Amino acid sequence: MSHSFRIAAGTLFSRILSRVQERFGVAALAFVIMLGGVQTVLAHEFKLGDLEIGHPWSRATPTGAKVAGGYFTLTNNGSTPDRLLSITSDISEKAELHEMGVKDGVMTMRPVSGGLEIPAGGKVVLGPGSYHVMFMDLKQPPKQGEMLAATLTFEKAGTVTIKFAVQAMGSAAPQEDND
Repeated sequence: MSHSFRIAAGTLFSRILSRVQERFGVAALAFVIMLGGVQTVLAHEFKLGDLEIGHPWSRATPTGAKVAGGYFTLTNNGSTPDRLLSITSDISEKAELHEMGVKDGVMTMRPVSGGLEIPAGGKVVLGPGSYHVMFMDLKQPPKQGEMLAATLTFEKAGTVTIKFAVQAMGSAAPQEDND
């Protein structure tokens, strides 16, 4: 093999390697940006005084559905309890806090009267099969990928507007709500 051929082959290989590294770098950067966006969607939270409202989410519903559920985690970092009194949203005519449970082997669902207490230093999870928000008489079906706004009213902390991330129909609870 001639000396000039080895130099040309080495230079060609260096250029190819450089281009692969450039493209891989761009792809890696795009992947990191995408992951950052996913993390933002999956882990959004809201604060109101000592209260944290962690990752509000809902599921998409089929056309014609009249109800949808809403879920989130309430954390009270304060030294006194507070109470979630009500929730309103433009997506439905009304919204209520509900509780699901099993009584005598039968699953039951009922409105929570008097609000939902969040103990001082405590956490309450609103999720499928337990406490949750019922959006009733939907004006439009929640669609996957959208965010739906709602206003929570607390006894002591006041009101805050939050956004529910709408996930696919039948999707499982996000990891943040399973702890």
